Amino acid sequence: MKAAELIERAACARRAGRTDEARTLLNEVIGAQPNHPVALNSLGLIALGCGDASEAMGLFERAAAADPTAPSIWLNLAESQRQVGLADAELASLDRALAIDAYLLPALLRKAQALERLGRIGESAQIYRAILSARPGTDDLPEAIRAALDHGRELVRTESLQRAAAMAGPLAEVRALYADADFSRAQGYADHRAGVRQVYQPQPTGGHFPYLPAFEFFDRELFSWFGDLEAATAEIARELLSLWNDGDQGFAPYVAFDPTQPVNQWAELNHSQRWNAWFFHKDGKRQERNCARCPITAAVLDKLPLLDIPGKAPTSMFSILHPHTRIPPHTGTSNVRTTVHLPLIVPEGCGFRVGSETREWRIGEAWAFDDTIEHEAWNESDRPRAILIIDAWNPLLTEAERAIVRAIG
Repeated sequence: MKAAELIERAACARRAGRTDEARTLLNEVIGAQPNHPVALNSLGLIALGCGDASEAMGLFERAAAADPTAPSIWLNLAESQRQVGLADAELASLDRALAIDAYLLPALLRKAQALERLGRIGESAQIYRAILSARPGTDDLPEAIRAALDHGRELVRTESLQRAAAMAGPLAEVRALYADADFSRAQGYADHRAGVRQVYQPQPTGGHFPYLPAFEFFDRELFSWFGDLEAATAEIARELLSLWNDGDQGFAPYVAFDPTQPVNQWAELNHSQRWNAWFFHKDGKRQERNCARCPITAAVLDKLPLLDIPGKAPTSMFSILHPHTRIPPHTGTSNVRTTVHLPLIVPEGCGFRVGSETREWRIGEAWAFDDTIEHEAWNESDRPRAILIIDAWNPLLTEAERAIVRAIG
């Protein structure tokens, strides 16, 4: 009988629980071909299943010598070495598997686990970080691997906090030497090196103006007109409430893809009133009826240095996020634009994230952010949240650069 047939019969016997029969068939193969890697590996798995890790290790070593290109054999050898207590040998076997396939998830996980058992937490966390970065979604993985990755995620979080705590002393010494310095960027660097902050890059869906700094939230000092805008908060809010009280029909779903467009993450909100808008400007065109309906707000907007690109901008609007609604993570069109929020009605349970920074709206306090950086919003309350959203120029663009943008469109 051929070796392949004997090995198949042995596999069937093993699956049926007839371990002795499987061992006999495999030994018949070994009798004819002493270095048959598949038969040796299968005998090693039987020994491992019977609790004899030492015997299994010897069989896996012979199998690996016969076929050093099979990563599964190196994984099995590493498991037997783990059970015997040979930690260094286990790591060496895992490295042999990874030398064959550097992306082999079981080998990466087992190496991270082995390093953790040895107390080499930083090295373990580094591997877990790489796995989690490459596999942010784990729903399609077996339960055991999902559980291992959940453990790894917690290990990474704890190790990152420890690194950040270790940096605190040296950072405090530097701050004391430069008492008047702005350390916001430096703190972001430190947090990123510690692993407690992710750095988000601009991902515009349209034009990207190069060489502009990528701020999540801009310094409000760059917007000298914020004070005038904020001073009108109460009157703007009264006009919004009058629209609601009168049941005005001008509110429309903000997300409104036509049937030919892919909706992707917007499926839940497409053509939904759960996130709707009342426009003062839309795609560069002043909405005269709406401006007449809310004259105070319109007059305030008329005095602001709005983004002005013919046929494209500005857009300004009341944005209403209804109860228990989340706007999914997304990015905007172009970094020539800065998006400004003026909060008008903000119940408890509302929040906003740009990149790695999360903030809560405060009524009457404006902020500006780069919407080409991933951002999301949520309203977990039982009441609507309302803000005035305004398109403004990126304050870091010069007048000459703005003129170029207008000319290009």
